Amino acid sequence: MKILLIMDPGIPVPPVLYGGHERLVYLFAEKYQKLGHQVTLLAGPDSYCSGTTITFGTNDLDRSNQAKNKEIAFVWKYLYHNWHQFDLVHNFGRLIYLLPILNKKVNKIMTYGRPVSRRGIKIFTSLPNTNLYFTACSNYCVSTGNVAGKWQTVYNAIDFSAYTLNPNVSNNAPLMFLGRLDKIKGAHTAIQVAKATNNNLILAGNIPTTPDNLHYYKTEIEPQIDGKQISYVGALNDSEKNQYLQKAKALLFPIEWDEPFGIVMIEAMACGTPVIAFERGSVPEVVTDGVTGFITNTFDQMVNAVGRIYEIDRAACRALAEKQFDAGKIAADYLNLAYQDSVLTQHS
Repeated sequence: MKILLIMDPGIPVPPVLYGGHERLVYLFAEKYQKLGHQVTLLAGPDSYCSGTTITFGTNDLDRSNQAKNKEIAFVWKYLYHNWHQFDLVHNFGRLIYLLPILNKKVNKIMTYGRPVSRRGIKIFTSLPNTNLYFTACSNYCVSTGNVAGKWQTVYNAIDFSAYTLNPNVSNNAPLMFLGRLDKIKGAHTAIQVAKATNNNLILAGNIPTTPDNLHYYKTEIEPQIDGKQISYVGALNDSEKNQYLQKAKALLFPIEWDEPFGIVMIEAMACGTPVIAFERGSVPEVVTDGVTGFITNTFDQMVNAVGRIYEIDRAACRALAEKQFDAGKIAADYLNLAYQDSVLTQHS
């Protein structure tokens, strides 16, 4: 099968630090290639994969609308001239990229990793279209856009071989929070849980740049970082994530929004580190209560769950997560969709 993967510019594929969706696109490109498929990646500057890579646009998340319109024009031109070379176009970028080939016979999967614009789905499915399938990274995420068209949940993934199981940690092992230090991610709650349970806490992630979240960081998070009980280690690359997560007794995930997936949860599980999370968004789909962590609804429940963390078998935690979320398994799910679904039939 000849596969075209598309990702928005802004962050290279794969990303150096932050960029969950970009990391996914790279993983799938590599898995497809290893399975013997011919992969072409269309993504921002400095992107690469084992197949063919074509770059466009600029790596700037704050780029102008004019720049984004030029990106659309580039993808439209490329697809207009080259769509017939592919059996599958798998788009992780903007839905509008697919407009020139919406009614072409090539198989098309549009994948979402965030809440979906229902208006966009209604518009696109009202146009003549064929061999078009929508996927999202959780049942919750599917529910935000499933107003028309064909939909299926295909979970996010990581490469479990890049993470090391640590089957045992000491009683004084730290708790960990890993994610953007935006208010909705709940770092302030993680700090409160650490203090209430007399545990050390490692904070890792990007310091926000938006005015409201930067103010939150400066006023609610930074003053509590003492380098002793509460430490901040910055944004982490994949190797550093593995290093810190495997040494933690648990990952705290006290989100204040409906998270579409939360890849950090399975990164922790891959190290055997259980997740203690609030029951929002996709959390009930990702965390198996009592096996890969604990699902909680209140601060007090999260505090109590920290005291129960040694009920979790860390090897069993990793084993179940790997069965559910390894990149090889999820890549196969996408290919099965392309091969077997009645809507998506291979043309080559």
